[in-house]
Amino acid sequence: MNTPSQLAEPQNIALEDVHPCATCGARPLGVCADLKGHELHSMASNSDTVHVEAGQALFHEGDPNPYVFNVVEGAVKLYRLLPDGRRQITGFLFQGDFLGLGGRGVANFTAEALTPLQTCRFKRNNFDQLLNALPALEHRLVALAGDELMAAQEQIVLLGRKTAKERLASFLVRLSARQHQLGGPPDQVHLPMTRLDIADYLGLTIETVSRVMTQLKTSGLIRLLPGNDIAIVDPQALKALGDGEV
Repeated sequence: MNTPSQLAEPQNIALEDVHPCATCGARPLGVCADLKGHELHSMASNSDTVHVEAGQALFHEGDPNPYVFNVVEGAVKLYRLLPDGRRQITGFLFQGDFLGLGGRGVANFTAEALTPLQTCRFKRNNFDQLLNALPALEHRLVALAGDELMAAQEQIVLLGRKTAKERLASFLVRLSARQHQLGGPPDQVHLPMTRLDIADYLGLTIETVSRVMTQLKTSGLIRLLPGNDIAIVDPQALKALGDGEV
């Protein structure tokens, strides 16, 4: 096992031996997207694979936080519990997303699997050394951090200024775009989360989410499909609604 101060460095590695990283479905959108050859081997050799069943936590708020994670397959919800027991979901992560960099003492949120989950797990100290050794990894992480900051700013606007209908419209548009990035069909959304999860993310009640979902359906903007899927019938109108242009 690697110590926190020593990275594993495989010797005489052929490019074709890079598997499974070279064929990983999370790689095109992940932190390792720009890595090649021996760089991928350095990543693989300093990580292990963690599987979590749906409904189980990858880690809990307040737990020691010695690891960072890259989502390989599945979906995750991130949440914090308020002192009075209320829950605020702060984000949903999917294939290719990275988590765990914030907070070097204890975890400041819980990460719970929405679906069967597979992640690559790195010891935090080892990952810090990988950042120093692999400039492409550092550059990619900075770019992803910028995207995360923009998403956080959008969430502030969503919670602070938008109506319930605008919040749900924005959520569906953003989720559709993310799932399309992952190879999903355009203008269709799969909801791995419950309506209560959506409510806790958007700062609404579950009754409001259900009512607004029905309103969007009645207006002809969406169509409810089997298997927790939603078809976006009029994507331009839904986006305009989410942007407050209607």
